[in-house]
Amino acid sequence: MRLTMLGTGGALVTDCYNTCIALEENGSVFITDCGGGNGILRQLEAARIDAGSIRQVFITHRHLDHFTGALWLMRLIAYQMRHGRYEGDASFYGHDEVIALLRSISMSLIDAKESRFIDERIHLVSLADGEEFEVMGHPAVCFDIHSTKARQSGYSLFYDEGRKLTCLGDEPYRECERQYAEGSDWLLHEAFCLWSDRELYRPYEKHHSTVRDACEAAETLGVRNLLLYHTEDNDLAHRKERYTEEGRRYFSGRLLVPDDLESFEL
Repeated sequence: MRLTMLGTGGALVTDCYNTCIALEENGSVFITDCGGGNGILRQLEAARIDAGSIRQVFITHRHLDHFTGALWLMRLIAYQMRHGRYEGDASFYGHDEVIALLRSISMSLIDAKESRFIDERIHLVSLADGEEFEVMGHPAVCFDIHSTKARQSGYSLFYDEGRKLTCLGDEPYRECERQYAEGSDWLLHEAFCLWSDRELYRPYEKHHSTVRDACEAAETLGVRNLLLYHTEDNDLAHRKERYTEEGRRYFSGRLLVPDDLESFEL
């Protein structure tokens, strides 16, 4: 399985794309969050990911920088279906509020000749806290992260004979998530800025964490690979170096601070 970061930035970035993650296996693609606009189309093209291979999309919550790119992705998939270039069905997952919003906006804004595929071949699927589903044939479980902002979901994906990847959405780890995050082979965790820059960026006011916070959490959870994203973009040229330097003081596993379009074998 291969993970590609289509976008690594927070809400107001301009030098990189917002949070958008692709998992690829055997010609199928699972997208987590879609960023904030039609920039997702450019990112897919740059990553050489054909929309025809995207089978599943998971939307963690309704914030613009995670949600609205899904409308463009849905339109692209429906366009390919209409022109006979998409085989099979596609599924969009999220909690019931996200799915209701996605349905309402897509039916209002996407032309009828393409929105007609919604429910026919594009399935909008509500997932409850603790509900199991499948990702590219692998078992997964959705969980409520108990957000203090907008209601939000994460998930754990089990693959390759018991290995686990856990996505915590875009808020700091909470103890209620331990049963899902503990012992993860891969943990996807937001890190808005460096601990040393917390007075400058004020991550806690935004309900985000620092690199140090994420790394300390991952260390206590026994995580093997920690991937940080949803960051500020004021110094992208040195982000990897600076975040890695701080993070290594608090996390003994493998720490990854990817750039947009960077890929990893899981």
